Amino acid sequence: MSKPRFRDLKKGKISPEISTEKPSRKAREMFPDKRSRSKAFITDSFMLLMPVMYAVIYLVMGGREGFSANMLLGWIDILVPLIFIQIAFIAKSGQTPGMRAYNIRVVDNNTLTTASFGQIVVRQILAPISRLLFGWVFLFLRQDHRQPHEWLSRTALITTDDPRPSS
Repeated sequence: MSKPRFRDLKKGKISPEISTEKPSRKAREMFPDKRSRSKAFITDSFMLLMPVMYAVIYLVMGGREGFSANMLLGWIDILVPLIFIQIAFIAKSGQTPGMRAYNIRVVDNNTLTTASFGQIVVRQILAPISRLLFGWVFLFLRQDHRQPHEWLSRTALITTDDPRPSS
């Protein structure tokens, strides 16, 4: 059968064919699984968190004794630079190094395009609070594996075939 002409379709001589094909990618396959998310988190912990921890404990606090004497201040000194570093990575490319390794990207939940700077900031500020308050449990309870800091910032993590960001 030949391809219908647009002119005939416009004049109403033929009816448009309605595609009954399902999308090539299910919504569930679009979100990364628990294993990939966890691996990306662990990779980021070693690549981003460990250097910041070393610098704060040994250069800022003067060693582990200074850190143990002022532990709350030490953790604040660790988390604040870490959040800024993660915001910079995600704002630039939509990914941290761990996310890039496992082809995961942060996107706006509604449009599935790159998240705005405000969404990224809210997401990264709420992430440590969410994880401390057992928000990671939702990783196992929800099909899309979204956590409370992702709901509140209206972001989602998706898997990509290409690790480079697309706008």
